[in-house]
Amino acid sequence: MLVALVCALAGLSYAELASMIPIAGSAYTYSYATLGEIVAWIIGWDLILEYAVSNMAVAVGFSAYADSLLVGLGIHLPPSLMNPVLDGSLRLTGAYFNLPGFLVVMMLTVILVIGIRESAGANNFIVAVKLVAIVIFLIAASRFVSVANWKPFAPNGFQGVLTGGAIVFFTYIGFDSVSTAAEECRNPKHDVPFGIIASLVICAILYVSVALVLTGIQPWKSLNNAAPVANALLAIGLTKVQRWVTVGALMGMLSSLLVFQLGQARVWFAMSRDGLLPRVFSRVHKRFRTPHISTWTAGFVVAIPSGIFSLDWLADLSNIGTLFAFVLVSLGVMVLRRKQPERRRGFRVPWVPVVPILSVVCCLVLMASLPLETWIRLFVWLVIGLTIYFLFGRHHTEFTRPQGGVMEQIDARGPRG
Repeated sequence: MLVALVCALAGLSYAELASMIPIAGSAYTYSYATLGEIVAWIIGWDLILEYAVSNMAVAVGFSAYADSLLVGLGIHLPPSLMNPVLDGSLRLTGAYFNLPGFLVVMMLTVILVIGIRESAGANNFIVAVKLVAIVIFLIAASRFVSVANWKPFAPNGFQGVLTGGAIVFFTYIGFDSVSTAAEECRNPKHDVPFGIIASLVICAILYVSVALVLTGIQPWKSLNNAAPVANALLAIGLTKVQRWVTVGALMGMLSSLLVFQLGQARVWFAMSRDGLLPRVFSRVHKRFRTPHISTWTAGFVVAIPSGIFSLDWLADLSNIGTLFAFVLVSLGVMVLRRKQPERRRGFRVPWVPVVPILSVVCCLVLMASLPLETWIRLFVWLVIGLTIYFLFGRHHTEFTRPQGGVMEQIDARGPRG
């Protein structure tokens, strides 16, 4: 619930900027328009990390749930092809490659290259199956809830709550992906803010409900694995329900992978179109009208590490990148309110600057709750990104040319580039 409130504060800022700047790129584009090129590069590079690492974590979880489903059906695949090569401490596990994690990302990459309409249709079906599975889990498992499993309710204290919130933060960032596809909405100034806010409300209700039931049917220490819902249902003897819920979990992961892969490719596309990355990434397929080069690149960037790394190593890195993006978007709202108060806004954040400031503070608190190793990894990633920027990006960006301000050029570009 704490994470939902933090995301809601940031989501309001996303909604206002999306209604003003309906251009692909999400926080990257907003930062470019409000905070300048160098900040935009940092956030764009950060978003690439956020989406890529999030999907790596989801792909690893997908493999674990797929294995659970197959074992339940009496099918046993070689563990050497179902597990990551490296564990959370980057030690060899003995496995050769996590093949399901790799294949599922590449399959969805093909769907995304074919087209946004086809991707949306597939996503709608997947989400419907996922929601049915969640309802089945809540109804069937709630009868086995033991209040004793909730005592103590916060076994690691409030600091544990903060750290836990920071770790699971990436599960909420689907609303960020909504804004990356602003150019492909029919009415972006209305549809994007509505999609952002509605997705946050629905996700919060579902996540809190599942968390309460899951921690109620099993002790919390037993949930530390890549397929906790499936294993908890097996532990209480709900084998048939476990199969249905596992199918739903797999569908949910497919949905997340599809949306985040779409979002990542659009960030590559937007940065390339601005000249910060090589122009090849902004090429659009003549038949499918999708950024196929950036989509294929994003696919391989996610699929290959998904076969190598473990779930716990990946999640923290995604979260700190997401929180950093939220901070800059919230600051962007305050900057534009001061610089361009007259500019038309399809949606306005209430109580500015109080809400954006609260968003920034809450995100910083959660960032501070993440382990030191995560900060070091983020710092290394940003150093690599800044090196690329100073060697390539700053010499090729289209906004270095004397064509007016960034916002004016974005306006001239139009909602479909």
